Amino acid sequence: MASKKGEFSEDITMGDETENDYLYEILEDFKNVQSGHEKPQLLMESAGKESCCIFRVPRSFAEMNPTAYMPKVVSIGPYHYGEAHLRMIQEHKPRFLKIFLNKARKKGVTDYDLVTAVMELEKVSRISYSENPSQGPKEFVYMMVLDGCFVLMLLLIVSRIIQLDVSEDPIFTIPWILPAIQSDLLLLENQVPFIVLQTLMKVSKIGVFDDLNWMAFRFFNLSLGRPERHLEKYRNLEGKHLLDLIRMSLTPNKKSKGESEDVPPMKAKSGKVSPSDFTLIMSSTRLSLRGITFIRSDADSLLDIRWKRNKLHIPLLRLDGFSSSIFLNCVAFEQSYAKSTNEITSYVVFMGCLLNGEEDATFLSDDNRIIENYFGSKIEVSQFFKNICKDVVFDINTSYLRNVFEQVNEYSSRWYAPLMSTWARRRLFTSLMTNRNYTGQYRY
Repeated sequence: MASKKGEFSEDITMGDETENDYLYEILEDFKNVQSGHEKPQLLMESAGKESCCIFRVPRSFAEMNPTAYMPKVVSIGPYHYGEAHLRMIQEHKPRFLKIFLNKARKKGVTDYDLVTAVMELEKVSRISYSENPSQGPKEFVYMMVLDGCFVLMLLLIVSRIIQLDVSEDPIFTIPWILPAIQSDLLLLENQVPFIVLQTLMKVSKIGVFDDLNWMAFRFFNLSLGRPERHLEKYRNLEGKHLLDLIRMSLTPNKKSKGESEDVPPMKAKSGKVSPSDFTLIMSSTRLSLRGITFIRSDADSLLDIRWKRNKLHIPLLRLDGFSSSIFLNCVAFEQSYAKSTNEITSYVVFMGCLLNGEEDATFLSDDNRIIENYFGSKIEVSQFFKNICKDVVFDINTSYLRNVFEQVNEYSSRWYAPLMSTWARRRLFTSLMTNRNYTGQYRY
């Protein structure tokens, strides 16, 4: 026992020496931290500021939709720069840069003018990214010019501000390429700051500087198909990048946000709106059983959902691969950018409530024609909205649809709503069973 005690004591002494070594190492590490040698790279300290607007998509989002946030044919900006599967379009960027520079030279603008203008934006551009770009100053500025000019050339050609014969250009003639580029240009991780595009446009003197928004709307309208009279209202928007610009153009104007023609918002006893007063709503089929009617509206904005008496007026949603990608990336942006509003998040949460199951997608697609489905099966439509709402932080008090949530819940909870169930149930059952494609079972 004595020998064991001696060995035990020796171990403690050795342990103390080791602990002292660790202590000095830790103190040295503290000195390094205080001297500023280790700064966050994956989420920079500036990521919470208004200037930071281009983010890595949250991991939980990416795991839910592994390919939804990744560029398929073209990289824009630093996050996916140099990736092998994007090389095909990367090889065409110098060709578009050459055309852009030649057009600028005809306006008396030199290459030096364009490069120095972007060099002056290097610091501002860098802090636009939440993750510190790995490129050095020279490579970063070159990338901003190359990618910026590539994007502008696409907009200029589609808008016909630059007249080029693209009848044999593979970017424009191979049917799948341009739609794939359009989708990639609206990914959160695949952006350059809008100020870079504005600066290149202004300094080059190609076209009219103030038409940049209009050019972007026309370019993406090849896939969105919105009326030009609607787009005219958004010429003066100031987006942080292309994704943000399109996001802002989808939102209803301030006058129509969450309008309700019935009673004003419910008040708590204190006279103030209480957060506990707000809850999410039931699915569309369950609301129908409560006597609520769904009407397809002709509002300009997709998000302009309104409540009028016992009717929900919802604009037509054409759901396909392009629009679903916009929803996913806009929600990721709203969840990441400190100064963003939450209109797209509010919309997908609202639609996610209505589309709780396959029977709801059937009800809103085939009976009411509120959804035109080019996305997949009815259950895939429902699942899309379920997935997009997972891990989303949503404050109903700041939602533009707050009043609509409130009025729907207030109406569906009235004492006479269950009395309408028998009539509504028969109407709903008849509607679902007459749909040849409906194979699911109604749950209530």
